[in-house]
Amino acid sequence: MKKDEHIPQKFNSLSDFHRVLGLPKPMHPLVSLIEIETVNNAAEEVGNTFTPNFYKIVYKTNLCGKAKYGQSYYDFGEGGLIFTAPNQVFETPRKGDSSGFALLIHPDFFLTYPLAVKIKQFGFFSYATNEALHLSDQEKETIMSIFKIIGDELKSRIDDFSQDVMISQIELLLNYSNRFYKRQFITRKAINSDLLQKLEEILDNYFNHEKSLMQGIPTVQYLSERLNVSPSYLSDMLRSLTGQNAQHHIHNKLIETAKEKLSARDLSVSEIAYALGFEHPQSFSKLFKTKTNLTPLEFRNSFN
Repeated sequence: MKKDEHIPQKFNSLSDFHRVLGLPKPMHPLVSLIEIETVNNAAEEVGNTFTPNFYKIVYKTNLCGKAKYGQSYYDFGEGGLIFTAPNQVFETPRKGDSSGFALLIHPDFFLTYPLAVKIKQFGFFSYATNEALHLSDQEKETIMSIFKIIGDELKSRIDDFSQDVMISQIELLLNYSNRFYKRQFITRKAINSDLLQKLEEILDNYFNHEKSLMQGIPTVQYLSERLNVSPSYLSDMLRSLTGQNAQHHIHNKLIETAKEKLSARDLSVSEIAYALGFEHPQSFSKLFKTKTNLTPLEFRNSFN
């Protein structure tokens, strides 16, 4: 009997995940490399919305249909590399043939290793599915070679070096992925520049129509929702284009608007602070001086 597809299946262990999908018991209790073709039929029977308590790194090719991540859908016609952090909902496609690999890693596998902390610094684990990493043929060969090494290690007899080897390969995979994402930001510079222009329009509209007075200073989450991208992707994209993340971009736009209002002289510093969304004028003055080396009054008086 097929389960309600709207209720995500929760998995706290790789063994449970394998068992429910009718897969053989994982060769390692904390790491598993699955060929996606073996999952397709089982996922159709038990429902295909999952909340796994482990990291999931998936490369899918020759995919038809759509996959859902949060509230977003993405057409995987070209395939892509997807990263999912523990306890994130992920829905796999129902229609069409899927191929590729899914590397599943329980967080406990990283305990006592520096990667336990470092892995949280890779922003792409917070990207939405429509921000998947698209690989060139050469990049795909690199990623697949790492998958193969991990797979071979899992099939070999576990010894004192097995975990060290797999940890090093996982970190290598993440470092390569980080490099390839930087390349993707560059090759999609025209698209990202358009996104940057839309961001500027949103911020201009926000401050010019006094939304800040009613809603406060715009957040990265607010901007990302209106641009239909994840907060992490927005910050990384902006950093690749401007050298600054989304929060810095908001602050720069805020200071730019503040300078215009200060030069007009029709509002006091406190009124400008409130108009820009600050609860306290002191917070505005502190940020302004940090960014310009001048207090708001010093900046205003410089026009005399």
